[in-house]
Parts: sequence; structure tokens; C-alpha cells
Amino acid sequence: MTIAIRHILLRANAVFLLAASAGGFASDVRGIFFGLGPVARVVAEAPYAGIGFIEAHGLAFILGILMWRAQPARGWHLAAVAIHVLLGTANLVFWQLFIAADMLLVGYVTTAMHGLFVVLQMSAAISARMPGQSCGSRRSDFV
Repeated sequence: MTIAIRHILLRANAVFLLAASAGGFASDVRGIFFGLGPVARVVAEAPYAGIGFIEAHGLAFILGILMWRAQPARGWHLAAVAIHVLLGTANLVFWQLFIAADMLLVGYVTTAMHGLFVVLQMSAAISARMPGQSCGSRRSDFV
């Protein structure tokens, strides 16, 4: 995978994180503070659970900004893998939330995208040469 393609992949990753987290954050605010939308059904029973929603989507937005600015180096691709493994796994572990909020389509799309980015970013990380590494050398640096 070329450097240019890996850079585009990081940017696409960023766009997904920024869009999904902004939508999630907006839905969180509507549900937590105004009792509107699908999140309202979930937090009505446990209003203080809203902190986790706000933190998760806020941090995903910050990570999206970092991915936008990231260089196509192995370490950044591995960081992206870790981000999507965490977020995708959280979606699966707490799948009942999507059911309770009647947001299954959102769950399907975001979880599938997390899985897709795990595969793509891992492929990019594997194809990225480590700094100072020629085709035949065996250096074991992280980035």
C-alpha cells in the first residue's frame, strides 16, 4: 500500500470518526438534557449514565482530529486499529443499547465500519516500512 493511499485511509478514518461521534454527541445532548430522541429512552432510567455517552463521543471526536493530522506511519495505523477494536467491541458488548434505543441501523453501520477500519488499518500498518528499514533489514521499532 503506498504512502498516498495510507494517508487517504487515515483521512477517511478521521471523517468517519468525526461524523459518527458528532452525530452521537448531538443525539446524546438531545436525549440527556432535553428528553428527546432515542437516547432519551435509555438515560431516562439512569440519567447519570449520560456522562459515559458524552465522554465516549467527545473522545472519539478528538481521536478523529488526531487521525486527520496523522502521518501515514506504522504507529498511527496501529493506533487507528486500537481505536476501532475498542469502539467496535464496545458496540458489540453493549448491543442491547441499540435495541433499547431502537437504533439498530446505527449499530449495524457503525459496528461494520469499525470492523472495516480494523482490517484496512492493519493492512496499512503491515505494509508500512519502519523508519530506516530497507526491504531486507529486520528492525523491530514500533513506528
